[in-house]
Amino acid sequence: MSAPDQSSIPSGKASRIAALAGAGAKVGVNYLKHYGKRAFSGDGDRSELDEANASAVYSTFSRLKGGPLKLAQMLSIDKNMLPEAFRTQFAQAQYSAPPLSYPLVARTFKREFGKGPLDLFDTFSQSAKHGASIGQVHEATKGDQTFAVKVQYPGVADSLNSDLAVVKPIALQILGLSDMDVEPYFQEVKKRLLEETDYSLELERSISLSKSTAGQVEGIRFPRYYPELSNRRVLTMDWIDGRPLDRFAREESDQAVKNQVGQAIWDFYQFQIHKLKQFHADPHPGNFLVDASNEVVVLDFGCTKELDHEFHRDYFRFLDLEVLNDPQTFEAALRQLGVFSDDDSPRERELILEGAERGARLLGRPFHDGEFDFSDETYMASIFEMGDDQRKNTELKQIKSARGSADSIYLNRAYFGLYSLMGLLKAHIRTG
Repeated sequence: MSAPDQSSIPSGKASRIAALAGAGAKVGVNYLKHYGKRAFSGDGDRSELDEANASAVYSTFSRLKGGPLKLAQMLSIDKNMLPEAFRTQFAQAQYSAPPLSYPLVARTFKREFGKGPLDLFDTFSQSAKHGASIGQVHEATKGDQTFAVKVQYPGVADSLNSDLAVVKPIALQILGLSDMDVEPYFQEVKKRLLEETDYSLELERSISLSKSTAGQVEGIRFPRYYPELSNRRVLTMDWIDGRPLDRFAREESDQAVKNQVGQAIWDFYQFQIHKLKQFHADPHPGNFLVDASNEVVVLDFGCTKELDHEFHRDYFRFLDLEVLNDPQTFEAALRQLGVFSDDDSPRERELILEGAERGARLLGRPFHDGEFDFSDETYMASIFEMGDDQRKNTELKQIKSARGSADSIYLNRAYFGLYSLMGLLKAHIRTG
């Protein structure tokens, strides 16, 4: 049985803080129950605790929508960051968050267009077909055309600043960093998230990047967008039938077809990153459909990132084995990216250098031979293991300053998401 449509979203700062505090209280009670049960009976299944906590947290995030739900979506990509129960719950934010009720959707249309949905379309589904962090998608028709109409959740744009203000101190505490250390990174994330709430900007980018990429990458297609039926809170595009990428990966038995799909997505990212130097920066499975012809339909250009020439050059130097194999050149390349600080002790520089070299060699492996088989589960496991080792390293934890350019945040995210998608497909692809 599906959950009932949501009839309102907490919009005030106080009410949203209270909702997050309420979720924290539920988690605390669950821990008390867990440890009490273990103390008295010797029995206490940690997976049950994780499931109870994940349910409490996701329920709150999905009710708040916006920033908290976007955070859940981002975290769900990294299998190593969260217990399985949390990852499973948070993965729903990719395309199946609980929907808003139709009266709220109609109110958004009245406010933005001065008309209701049925004044603009012949038919309009009262229930959302898909729901995500910033908005939900309805199916509509006009004449013989079928549209996907993305409607932003009310108040999301206005509440984002306060949401981030609530999340920031929690993140600082977890990471052991100071406000000054993370400010450039925080501002980068904030800027990208605020851009995602502007559907007029997304419309412009969607049309531009679709036009620049169409015909350049085999096996990729895009919906057509309709400016006359779009504005800052509503975005209208063609409705395209297809399977979300994770469902396709589960259902498709022909590995050659999965390789074909993986190759298309890989080539799409390489073209945008290296040729356009502007790329789709939200690589989760819900943003890719596989149609009946096994072409990949790319959705949602709300989160994009532009790279300047100098940063692109400095970042991708680490794929060059000559740089990796020359310690002096490698260290100089790290300095160019701002990874070292003048205040670092010799031991701190040594630790940073060791970790950076391990990461560059491991993450660069798919590029070094010109092709790579992502069905090798030990490869993704080694990436997760590296991250886990770094988080547990007590000496690294003492190095408080965040390092490197803030421009790397979404580029790192794009590649981690891309590697995860390739692993999901178990794709054997050409990387050169």
